[in-house]
Amino acid sequence: MDFITQLPLSNSFDSILVIVDRFSKMAFFIPTISSITSLDLAHLLIKDIFSKYGLPSSIVSDRGSLFVSSFWTNLCQQLKISRDLSTAYYPETDGHTERVNQILEQYLWMCVSYHQDDWNTWLPLAEFAYNNSDHSSTKQSPFFTVYGRDPQFDSVHITQYTPAGELSTKIQSVQQDVKRELEVAINRFKRYADKSRASPPVFILGYMVILSSKNIKSTTPTKKLSERWLGPDPIWKKVCTHAYHLKLPTQWKSIYPVFQISLLEPVKTSTIPNRHQGPPPPIII
Repeated sequence: MDFITQLPLSNSFDSILVIVDRFSKMAFFIPTISSITSLDLAHLLIKDIFSKYGLPSSIVSDRGSLFVSSFWTNLCQQLKISRDLSTAYYPETDGHTERVNQILEQYLWMCVSYHQDDWNTWLPLAEFAYNNSDHSSTKQSPFFTVYGRDPQFDSVHITQYTPAGELSTKIQSVQQDVKRELEVAINRFKRYADKSRASPPVFILGYMVILSSKNIKSTTPTKKLSERWLGPDPIWKKVCTHAYHLKLPTQWKSIYPVFQISLLEPVKTSTIPNRHQGPPPPIII
C-alpha cells in the first residue's frame, strides 16, 4: 500500500492511494487527498477493500506518519492485521507497489489533458486495464486470478454517431492502447532491474535514441503525469563509454547535449498502430 502524491487537483483530489494484493496482483487506485488522516484511510479501506474482499492478514507499507500512528497501530491490532513496515531507502520490501505506481503514472500521462487536471476521470479505466493485463509472475491477469474468468468487454461497432457511442468507442480505444503500453512499460522496468548486471549498450553515430525527461523541467503542472521519454534524437558522437552527445532540436539549444548512457534508450517501433511521435513538449530552460 502506497500513495502517489503532489498531483494537480482533479475533482478536489490531489493524491492516489495504490493498493496491490500480493497473491493475485490485483491493484486498486483510489483517489484521495494529501491531508488524509489515519481515520480517513481506515474509512477508505472499509469502503473500497474490506467490504468487498474481507480483511487482509497483513499490510505492507512504508514508515509514513499515517502507518506508524497510534490509531493505525491499534486498529491493525484490533482487526488482527499484521503490519509490515518497509525499511527506509529500501523500497524492495514493497517493490511491487512501487512498480505499479510507475506504471500507473505512465498510463495517466497517456490520457490526461495538458493541464493534467482530469486524471481522476481516467483512474477507473487505469485500474481496469491493469487488472486485465497478464502479470509476468502469474502468467494471467489479476482479474482472472480472483474471479476465474475474464471480464465481459466485447468490441462494439458504432454505426451512428451519438455521445454515448463516442464515449464507448473512446473507452475501447483507450483500453487497447493501454494494454499494449503496459506490456512495454513492464518490459522496460524489467530491463532496468537487469541494467546493473549488464554491460552498457553501445550506440553508433546516427543511431536514434530517446532521452529520459527526469532532469528536464517542463511547463506541465507535474512531472509525474508528464512524458517519461523525449525524442527520438540521433547520436552525434560518443564522448566516453558512459556518455553520448545528442543532436537535439533547435528549440533545446540551451540544454547541454551530452547525457549519461543511463538516461538513453534505443528507439523501438511503437506497439500502437498509426501512432506518430509528436513534437517535444514545452520545457523550461
